[in-house]
Amino acid sequence: MPTDFLSVLRAFQDAQVRYVLVGGLAVLLHGVDRLTADIDLIVDLAPEQASRAIETLLAGYRPVYRLMRALGFWDPQNRCPTVDVFAEYPMDFEKLFSAAVLMPLSGTNVRVASIHHLIELKRAAGRPRDLEDAARLSQMHEGKGP
Repeated sequence: MPTDFLSVLRAFQDAQVRYVLVGGLAVLLHGVDRLTADIDLIVDLAPEQASRAIETLLAGYRPVYRLMRALGFWDPQNRCPTVDVFAEYPMDFEKLFSAAVLMPLSGTNVRVASIHHLIELKRAAGRPRDLEDAARLSQMHEGKGP
């Protein structure tokens, strides 16, 4: 299984792409023990930012699918996990971006959704795994806001 989660986030940082990490990796970074096999990102969909994000991904990834709400990118060298980029905003991007937490990891500042927003996103997704993540985040960080 590909394990290099940081290279795409480092590339986004270098290209000054406005993004927020969501999904299982964000849950893990907030302290909930969880396995994940992909990187879920919400990027700024303003034309210049969206183009920059896609160009950055296409430098090492290949598009593999388009789900109803996400574009998927796969590393043909199988070093990095699949990246799923939301094709539409599940919530107001500026609020999500401004409330996100910057987490320094190996010289990369990773912008991770706030616990409050991550719980909201997980509940909205409604799948059993997402609801479990939301419950565990709520229990672990009870009483904390965005």
